[in-house]
Formats: sequence, structure tokens, C-alpha cells
Amino acid sequence: MDEYLKEALEIVKAQASVRNMSEEEIISMVEKLSKGINAISDGVEVAIDDQCPSVDPKKAIREKSIICLECGKSFKVLTKRHLINHDLTPLEYKEKWGYTKKTSLVCKGLARDRRKKMSEMKLWERRGKNK
Repeated sequence: MDEYLKEALEIVKAQASVRNMSEEEIISMVEKLSKGINAISDGVEVAIDDQCPSVDPKKAIREKSIICLECGKSFKVLTKRHLINHDLTPLEYKEKWGYTKKTSLVCKGLARDRRKKMSEMKLWERRGKNK
């Protein structure tokens, strides 16, 4: 079992060098990979679980990034164009992972900056003056 853990650690180490990963993500990925490598070496057929995200959906929307629960990549905004790659619309993605319809697929910091900018612009006041 020790050699499987070493192999899993090498794979996760390579992945972590390419993108930012939380401690929880690293531990989860090491456990999954070591079990998978062990099962493959024992000749057990391993089914790929597409429904199990690498991150808890509640923790996927972070201050400076949002993690795509389909592929595990990190973004500032989860765009419609990206979700098309997973054959999902934003609404289907939200339903699949338990988000409300009103949930914005944007990192918290960017959403806060947008809200602040919109309140400074006071577009609702300008609209009333044009009538």
C-alpha cells in the first residue's frame, strides 16, 4: 500500500505545481488516487465517478476564484462558454450541484466589486430622469 501512496503523492504533487489547490483538495485527491492505483494493481475494474466533485460545492465559490465542479479548474468567472464544454447550461450546472437559481458563478471578490460599482453608478436614478 505504501508504494501506491507514493505514486499518488507524485501525481498530486505534479497537479499542485500547475494550479493552486487547497489542503482539502490535495488530501482528497491523494486518497482517491492511492485507492484507485491499488485497485488497478489488484486487477479490479475501476469505474470513474463523474458525480463526485474534487471540492465541496459549498466551498467552490471562494474570495478570489471559483472552482468548476465538473473539471476542478479554477476561474474568476465560470462562463457559459466553459460550461458548454461539459454539455451544461449555467442553470443545469446550478441544479446539478445544488446552487440556487440566483447564485452567481463569480468569485466573491469580483461579485462584491461589481455590486459596489453598480451602486456608485446609480443607474436607477438616471433611468428616472430620462422619462
